[in-house]
Amino acid sequence: MTQYKRIAIDTSKAVFTIHCIDARDRPVLRTNLRRGQLLPFFKKLLATEIAIESCGGSHHWTRELSALGHTVRLIPPQYVKPDVKRGKNDRNDAAAICEASGRPGMHFVPAKSLAQQAQGMVMKVRETLIGQRTALGNTVRGHAAEFGIVAGKGISTIAPLLSAIEQDATVPPEAKEVFALLGQQIEEIGTRIKEIDVKLNAAHKASAVSTRLATIPGVGPVIALTLATEINPAAFESGRHLAAWVGLTPKEHSTGGKQRMGQNQPGGQ
Repeated sequence: MTQYKRIAIDTSKAVFTIHCIDARDRPVLRTNLRRGQLLPFFKKLLATEIAIESCGGSHHWTRELSALGHTVRLIPPQYVKPDVKRGKNDRNDAAAICEASGRPGMHFVPAKSLAQQAQGMVMKVRETLIGQRTALGNTVRGHAAEFGIVAGKGISTIAPLLSAIEQDATVPPEAKEVFALLGQQIEEIGTRIKEIDVKLNAAHKASAVSTRLATIPGVGPVIALTLATEINPAAFESGRHLAAWVGLTPKEHSTGGKQRMGQNQPGGQ
């Protein structure tokens, strides 16, 4: 059986690029594997270190490869980017992942369990539904203004606005029909959000960490449950470091937040 010092995987939906190095850090195998070939390939190898760039699907492969006896390291994307040489392609990305993984002091992302990913998905779907409802509400408000009917911001203004449109004789029947359709969509999404909120509240009450976090002023059940599910406190040097990371914008998270907090150490991806 072949023994490699480290293997990096550039993941995708169908084709995976692997970069293998020997004990002297020399590339000895670079190839592509289709999705169905990945696990059979690693089943034939002795236990080794595997490096993967952190993403949603990387946690699945971490669990699968760890079950085969390998040690899997997840690297934040911002730590891989500086090692990409020449043009960006799958082979160069795999080589960069391998090189970044071997750097002293590299910080890795803790792998998520199935339960953590499922809980995180519930919260992300809730966020998506809220975004869709907001977009529909803005659509109603924008089209209503075309007929001289205006309303303030907020989803709570949509029901009175739709009622006013229905009672306004100057609005054509065709427009009223479409407004009613938008109202039905908003109501249906609102029902789904309430159903998810019930599940999240139950999960919040069942989590000792989440209920403790909710005692902090300004922290509600959803934020508390998100922190308890998505963040591993052991991945941060201090509470201040964690607070700095939580306070970053999505764009700053993608760049590592170096402009605001210097050297960072993300606890989840």
